[in-house]
Amino acid sequence: MSVALPRSAGWAVAALLSNAMVWGLTWWPMRELQHAGLHPLWATVLIFSLSVSVIGVLRPAAWSELARHPSLWLIVLAAGTTNACFNWGVTAGDVVRVVLLFYLMPLWTVLLARWLLHEAITAAALLRVALALAGAALVLWPQNGTQLLDGDPIDLLGLLGGFSFAVNNVMLRRLGQRSEAARGLAMFLGGGLVSLVLALIIPTGPLPELAPGWLLICALLATCYLGSNMALQYGATRLPANVTAVVMLTEVLWATASSVALGAGQMSPALALGGALIVGAAALSAWRP
Repeated sequence: MSVALPRSAGWAVAALLSNAMVWGLTWWPMRELQHAGLHPLWATVLIFSLSVSVIGVLRPAAWSELARHPSLWLIVLAAGTTNACFNWGVTAGDVVRVVLLFYLMPLWTVLLARWLLHEAITAAALLRVALALAGAALVLWPQNGTQLLDGDPIDLLGLLGGFSFAVNNVMLRRLGQRSEAARGLAMFLGGGLVSLVLALIIPTGPLPELAPGWLLICALLATCYLGSNMALQYGATRLPANVTAVVMLTEVLWATASSVALGAGQMSPALALGGALIVGAAALSAWRP
């Protein structure tokens, strides 16, 4: 049965497409920052700190709401882990593999929704899990005599990032009564705090000297992230959830096409088939919740 969309659906779809494009192409400016000597963890700290400053100034009440509701700090942790792992992964590893492993969210969401939201595991949910696992096996299958995951430890960042993003999404549903400003502040604050802790623990090398070039990239990325967040909220509140989920899958297309074209990712038959299964599992979740 088809879903009747409002006349304004075109703008809402365009907003979601722009959000997916930003996150699908974010690997490129992050790598430019790395070439300038700025580790992706420190880049995430700076970019998300700028975003937090803007939200804090425009929506000051969000700070008090965050302080009054400790449950929002679960979003801080989950969103922070998501952004730290994703930005680090697509900067240091093969973009295609990291993004595909990141989109194993249907697998994690089924398990987390059962645990945290007490949702039943249906036959459709089991099918999504099977597709996601089969896709992951193909993406991670050892090549050239290596052991599973030994070929590129960065794969773990994609897996952890996707898991934490599933936690983030489940918690957003569980805390739907909280304001959008407070939830948005929690997500951006988490991106900065978790990346800061990791940057202080993990050897990342010295920070580069201040230079207009990389500072401008950070400012532009902060602006893009804020704009994409607004676009997401605009589109997601005007479209059915199943339509939103399918449109957001275009992030995989942006990331794959751009990284392969620019030499930051590789495509093989096994990777293509595994990616198709993973994307299929995510698309199935849109039509069969």
